Amino acid sequence: MQARVARPAPDDSDPLSIQPPIFETLEERTARLARESREKEISDAIDAEIEKSRANERRGPKPIKILLLGQSESGKSTTLKNFQLMYDPKSFRAERASWRAVVQLNVVQSFRNILDAVARIENQEQPSPGSPQSPKRGPLLTPEILGIKLRLQPLADVEKNLIRRITTAGSGQVDPDFRHGSSNVHPSKGTLKEIAINSTIPWKHAFSRLLKSDHRSSFDSADAIDWDDPEDPWAILNQCSQDMIQLWNSPSIKQLLTKKMVRNEDLSEYFLDSLERITAPRYVPTDDDVLHARLKTLGVSEHLFKISTDGSVRDWKVYDVGGQRSLRAAWAPYFDDIDAIIFLAPISCFDQVLEEDHRVNRLEDSFKLWTMIVTNRLLKDTNLILFLNKIDLLRTKLTSGVKLRDYVVSYGDRPNDLDSATAYFKRKFGGILYEKSPSPRVFYCHLTTVTDTKSTKYILSNVRDMLMRQNLMKTNLLA
Repeated sequence: MQARVARPAPDDSDPLSIQPPIFETLEERTARLARESREKEISDAIDAEIEKSRANERRGPKPIKILLLGQSESGKSTTLKNFQLMYDPKSFRAERASWRAVVQLNVVQSFRNILDAVARIENQEQPSPGSPQSPKRGPLLTPEILGIKLRLQPLADVEKNLIRRITTAGSGQVDPDFRHGSSNVHPSKGTLKEIAINSTIPWKHAFSRLLKSDHRSSFDSADAIDWDDPEDPWAILNQCSQDMIQLWNSPSIKQLLTKKMVRNEDLSEYFLDSLERITAPRYVPTDDDVLHARLKTLGVSEHLFKISTDGSVRDWKVYDVGGQRSLRAAWAPYFDDIDAIIFLAPISCFDQVLEEDHRVNRLEDSFKLWTMIVTNRLLKDTNLILFLNKIDLLRTKLTSGVKLRDYVVSYGDRPNDLDSATAYFKRKFGGILYEKSPSPRVFYCHLTTVTDTKSTKYILSNVRDMLMRQNLMKTNLLA
């Protein structure tokens, strides 16, 4: 029998690259051609299906595009979390492992702020060099508080551990003092700088190994967690729990924080009021915990949602764009073909300055950003939806006696209450829209606390219905 020699296949993984043997019988050739014919029919059918899908996409409705804008810490990322909770709850809850670490970091950084305030008072009360007198403790620094301060020193190591894990290589920026355990504080307001995470890098994956192998897609219960992870800080937090609770609830500490002007925004009060639950051995974040968890993001993140209303399902693309001054140049490319901008103005920040420039008032910065958006001709046909955000913090400030007129001269002698203040802000932002917009626009304005799930869900539902209706009218599907 004559030996047959076959050419080697250039790539066994690609059946189309396989060459027929140099010598083959008539029977083998007939079988090969029949097999190739069947394979070609299958390939052609696949190609046809792909082209059909592409054609349908071209003919089908374009996704509705939403851009979230506002200065840093205005609430954009929390608004995006609300979109996820409403329209993609499965993936929202699958990320609980990563947010659990952020909650823990928020707690320990809040206590670092408190302990730094205690340390500053303690240093002020030390005797001058060479003085024979012993330090005179004020009523705020009792031996009990100083003992708690000493026992809470392990929180510094917890903080460094959490920051190291969250800011994986290339994913975040952090003050060098954090990494080296320094107690240095921000020179302008006595608080620690926050870490910032690059939204384009999947930092959350660093915590996926916290889940047991049979719970990789879910984090809805304590049974899903691998509690034997040696780097998890829950044991230290649980050990320090009672001291943390006692220190936070101390009237002396409340007075000290007021004296040192430590702002509510520098403390995660929502979590500090729930320390017993959060430091428990088998703590799992709730939806509200995730919404309250603070983590500054850099860059642009894009999320796709399938949203249905009145029997119609549409793709929505929501873009969260970083609000730091250095990142605002990246906004313009997203102005093209955008359906709506949700602009978040944190009106509780009337007495604060920008982190990037302490000469600029945060409220004034929001007015300038809003004016920039309103006057941009690329956006003349874009819906502008204003969220006057953080009204809960505004109410707290006004109730505590902080005078809005001391920071906003044009507020004049109006009453220093929430209703009067929000009415003033509505008129101020609305006036900019009516005077500066290159084309007539409807003024969509909502008073929001985006950490409040119930109210935010209602507002976003209204926004959804309005945009869906407008989109149908544009495509002549609705009279």
